[in-house]
Amino acid sequence: MSALILIVFLSGAVLAVPIAHALLMAAMAAAATSDKVPLDLLVQQMVAQVQSFPLIAIPFFMLTGSLMMGGRLGTSLVGVLSTLIGRFHGGPAQVGVLSSTLFGGVSGSAVADASAIGSLLIPWHKRLGYPPAFSAATLAAAATIDILIPPSIPMILFALTANASIAALFVAGILPGMLMCGGFMFMCWWVGKRRNFPRDLAPIDWRVFGTHLLYASPALLLPVLIVVFLRFGIATPTEVAVLSTLYAGAVSLLVYRDLSFKRLNDAVVSAGLATGVVLLVIMASAAIGWLLTYDQMPAGVAAWITQNVSQDWIVILIMNLLMLFIGMFIDLPAAVLLLTPVFLPLAASIGMDPVQLGIMMVVNLAIGLYTPPVGTTLFITSALARVKVGQTVRELGPFYLVAFLVLALVSYWPASILR
Repeated sequence: MSALILIVFLSGAVLAVPIAHALLMAAMAAAATSDKVPLDLLVQQMVAQVQSFPLIAIPFFMLTGSLMMGGRLGTSLVGVLSTLIGRFHGGPAQVGVLSSTLFGGVSGSAVADASAIGSLLIPWHKRLGYPPAFSAATLAAAATIDILIPPSIPMILFALTANASIAALFVAGILPGMLMCGGFMFMCWWVGKRRNFPRDLAPIDWRVFGTHLLYASPALLLPVLIVVFLRFGIATPTEVAVLSTLYAGAVSLLVYRDLSFKRLNDAVVSAGLATGVVLLVIMASAAIGWLLTYDQMPAGVAAWITQNVSQDWIVILIMNLLMLFIGMFIDLPAAVLLLTPVFLPLAASIGMDPVQLGIMMVVNLAIGLYTPPVGTTLFITSALARVKVGQTVRELGPFYLVAFLVLALVSYWPASILR
């Protein structure tokens, strides 16, 4: 059964069938060819997976991001950061990294980050005379910091599948996200200095800077509030998601004064459509996961590796290589939902904490977002910069180095992220 699922799914993916539909095709094919799996039971498993209270956090965090990122916050934030660091070597690229990190505390979606930040910064970079390919590479990599800094949609999906604590995952993702941000900024500075990239040397208008800072400060407070509420148990992740949406609406209405009925409607529709896609992937992945578990495939993989590999560090290396490879071809939400049931028994066999596995998986799959052939943020920023994907990939070398160093840290030094 597992072999048939793999064959049908890969065939659908090769034919460019949407991932959720390819998963459903594979599940239906497996159920239709087995007399031990009733079709109605398979449908029940699909529906049961989305009847989960923590899932309510996903549309609300997406709505928060739409409300915040669709208004004046983006312009104000870029104005603040460009004034502070745009004058340094690689400063304009560092503005992109910091913007993505700060937006990470608002949206939780790397794709939304790449689209929003890219549309703001790439035209500015071009006016300065920045290499478009390096600009696209910087923003493609930096956008993935969004899914490490809480709130993070992939972490919610992992917690749902692994029965892990969402709050613990959010807190554990802060250090890797900060290290990724610092490493990317250093690489921007190093490359900018070595290649003498242009900088924004216009005189600082402190009055404009103060205006931008004043406008941006209420929104910049949101990620801090999210972490505080979760770290000290003031509210559950779902409650925090609802509160963050109310906060975003109040800030947009009272501070930025740019919340119209049209923008609210657009934000709700955008969040609803994105949530629908995620839920469809969850349902399809739940069917596949249940079938694979019924076929005892995850336990079989764990048993085979533990019997043939004696050292824990090699097991972790194998897990990382598999996740990196799969992340190159499968969208991040589907990859999280498919890989979690497979790797949980394997992680348990070497005594790895589920929270560490979750962070390791998210970092791995984040790298896949800017790795060909199916790198989502890679294609978005390349299209915005109007450069070929190959040109962008050639500029990504320093960012891959930072990402792999952070991956090694979370993989082999759990004390750095677990509390």
